[in-house]
Amino acid sequence: MGNVLGHLEPARVWQLFEEICGIPRPSKKEGKILAWLKEFAKKNNLDYKQDTIGNILIRKPASKGYEKKKILVLQSHVDMVCEKNADVMHDFDNDPIEPFVDGDWVKARGTTLGGDNGIGMAMKLAILEDKSLEHGPLECLFTVDEETGLTGAFGLEPGFLNGRLMLNLDSENDTELCIGCAGGIDTTATFHYDRVNNEIDNTAFKVSVSGLKGGHSGDDINKGRGNANKILARMLWNGERMYEMRLAQIDGGNLRNAIAREAFAVVTVPRRFKKDFHDKIREYAKEIAFEQKTNEPDLKITAHETAMPECLIDYSTQSRLLGAIYGCPHGVIGMSADIPGLVETSTNLASVKMTSKEIIVATSQRSSNATLKRDVADMVSSVFQLAGAKVKHGDGYPGWTPNMQSEILYVMKNKFEEIFRSKPTVLAIHAGLECGLIGEKYPGMDMISYGPTMKGVHSPDEKLSISSVQKCWELIMAVLKDIPES
Repeated sequence: MGNVLGHLEPARVWQLFEEICGIPRPSKKEGKILAWLKEFAKKNNLDYKQDTIGNILIRKPASKGYEKKKILVLQSHVDMVCEKNADVMHDFDNDPIEPFVDGDWVKARGTTLGGDNGIGMAMKLAILEDKSLEHGPLECLFTVDEETGLTGAFGLEPGFLNGRLMLNLDSENDTELCIGCAGGIDTTATFHYDRVNNEIDNTAFKVSVSGLKGGHSGDDINKGRGNANKILARMLWNGERMYEMRLAQIDGGNLRNAIAREAFAVVTVPRRFKKDFHDKIREYAKEIAFEQKTNEPDLKITAHETAMPECLIDYSTQSRLLGAIYGCPHGVIGMSADIPGLVETSTNLASVKMTSKEIIVATSQRSSNATLKRDVADMVSSVFQLAGAKVKHGDGYPGWTPNMQSEILYVMKNKFEEIFRSKPTVLAIHAGLECGLIGEKYPGMDMISYGPTMKGVHSPDEKLSISSVQKCWELIMAVLKDIPES
């Protein structure tokens, strides 16, 4: 890759981040970045090890005079969310991310940037590489598959870490110190369908929803953004009843932790309803655009004639599927009574995908309350079970309970106020972090999460603040020197 970011400060952090952008690292396909990390450790004569699940730990001894400091674990994940705009040709398994500078922001061309959590990786590597820094003993933990299952954190082995102070670098606001997060669980519904012959005297349409902001299903769930799956199901459910519409194909959303930005369906209607159906979709487009005019100004709903599909989904499955998607809850379910402004419980209707025999609807639920997390997952299950789908839950992951007496919080809060002459916001978030699982694996682990400001995470609008990276780096440098002694 070219030197697009190397002129930014801190220079080595941005150079390393650009190198990371050049290495494909989709979730569950992190082999290339893991190999690169091991080569980095060897090149810098640093001790490293890898566990059976794939996580890598690179250790750096304390600098002279700091040997008595407590071990600090710096943690980030290596994988990235792979989302792109529909008109962008990009192979995430092989193609590099193409970053560019736009004012104070680093963005990518039509894809997610991977600042989540590539910038955390880059800062850790810059620390590991720089022999002039002052710090106690460090353990840099690189976990795998955070975005699609927290697999690395789930599989973290006892005894892999020695440190009991941890700074997670996976937060996205440079004024916030995160000390707690929601737990989560996935709920998947599977519909089996039969293929039936199409009627000859029909017209086929492709109905599409696009232009939505999407975003993170935790951080952005309370922002009123449209869900393409819900919007599409609303139109199709009504089309089925008004115009004898039949469904041939449906596809929407991609990842369980991203709000669906795009969705489409191929449908047929009797030729006599051709004009009425098309006019109705245009009417819906105007109505929904008006409803979403503030939150989703770029929403686009279209219906155009397309090639006649060979087969249709059987009517019973179609009806049950559309009813379930339309009726499935999505968004904020409840707010915290203890922390003003914090979403307590939510659910995300993430994706609808077809195979030759099945239609799979993926959803995810989050809550800072373990029993409410199960309650909302069961609520979603009940909708799909009523529709005759086979429903299963993932293992889920625990939340992270805030500790206001945290030693690492005390250090970071004091250094933040000393350097920036302002108070940080200390908070818990609705998004999931690996801290909950790591804390469960290592009881007594004292943790905090911090990172530079990012926006549009998990969407092609993702952008990373340049000045914020500088600010974050300055704070981390000060904290490294101020870790308490054992």
